[in-house]
Amino acid sequence: MDTPQFEPKDAAYAARVEASFALQGAMATLGASLAKIEPGRVVIELNWAASLTQQHGFLHAGIVATALDSACGYAGFTLMPADAGILTIEYKINLLAPAKGQRFRMVGQVIKPGRTVTVTEGRAYAIDESREKLIATMSATLMTIVGRADVKN
Repeated sequence: MDTPQFEPKDAAYAARVEASFALQGAMATLGASLAKIEPGRVVIELNWAASLTQQHGFLHAGIVATALDSACGYAGFTLMPADAGILTIEYKINLLAPAKGQRFRMVGQVIKPGRTVTVTEGRAYAIDESREKLIATMSATLMTIVGRADVKN
């Protein structure tokens, strides 16, 4: 994925992403962690765990989608104002290969930032020893939310 250069609207964007991520019970349940935070780009990683698999032992597609959605959402969040929250309003996932690996890396990247709507792309990789395999791609549309007490940073 090409990495376009974006200017964040808030100099403390990384701290806001970290604080928001820490509030996500879903990411904690998955054992996911933030690996990289840059303007317009976020990387989330997680280890394989039997509790996250489907019947064949692959990471469940729903888990892949959940982590990719968060990577894309936080990529968009890095470019939003300090008082903004974010919600995904649509995504499409392409599952390219079984999610078989020791670790997984989800990369979210902003394609087109906007004042209200932001478009992102995501890629999920399975990692075994030093080999990486692309297992899924995602297109996600995000909405900037301001002024709602129930949708904050």
